[in-house]
Amino acid sequence: MLRPMEARAEEARKKARELFTRDRAKEAEVVKEREKEFAAQAQKTAKLKALRLARDAQQQAIEPVAKPAKKTAKAKASA
Repeated sequence: MLRPMEARAEEARKKARELFTRDRAKEAEVVKEREKEFAAQAQKTAKLKALRLARDAQQQAIEPVAKPAKKTAKAKASA
């Protein structure tokens, strides 16, 4: 049988171990949640980028490929 002081020390170690384990589990849960949020944000960004690229490609197909160059001030003065 343990002496009273040794029993208290063992109880304190046990409680500390439990608290440490609980804190580690909470930290792991926070990390998982953060990773899920990051993945969702990355997916949202990829979707928006794809939509923007599709819109740009559609606008390029509609607009003429070669736009007439703008006349500069020198060209206007000499004309």
